[in-house]
Amino acid sequence: MKTLYLVRHAKSSWKYPDLDDFERPLNKRGRKSAPLMGTILTKLRVAPDLIISSPANRAAMTARIIAARINYPLEKIQYSEAIYEFSEDALIRVIKQIDDRVNKAMVVGHNPAANGLANYIGDRPISNIPTCGVCCVELDISSWPKISDHCGKVKFFEYPKKHTS
Repeated sequence: MKTLYLVRHAKSSWKYPDLDDFERPLNKRGRKSAPLMGTILTKLRVAPDLIISSPANRAAMTARIIAARINYPLEKIQYSEAIYEFSEDALIRVIKQIDDRVNKAMVVGHNPAANGLANYIGDRPISNIPTCGVCCVELDISSWPKISDHCGKVKFFEYPKKHTS
């Protein structure tokens, strides 16, 4: 049994139109929702063995904020350029390369890939993973390369607006 936490990066800023997409930081709402989600994940006893993030600034910032809240060592966060491809297939390739000693992995990335993957592996449809949303899927596999269509059950789906008024 493996557990995958799919995290969409927190809300990013469009304040600087000349800034390359890769470099866009979190906006005020994103800087507020990432710690909130980290606290929620702590209450849910989320403790991944591995966090892999897109290296894009907004995703990396989200990963670091959540990692700090769940007491995951920041220096152990791994970054994969493939996650920035925004493709479900690229995400699957990244996940299939996870060492099998890892039982719980968190992947911080982007839509539409995160949403597409949640629907591919999960047992119920997720219409949209909003910014800073987290979809936890328990996978009925013993090895990461065995990830496949509907191989898991969605255990929870949390996002900031569920917890704010």
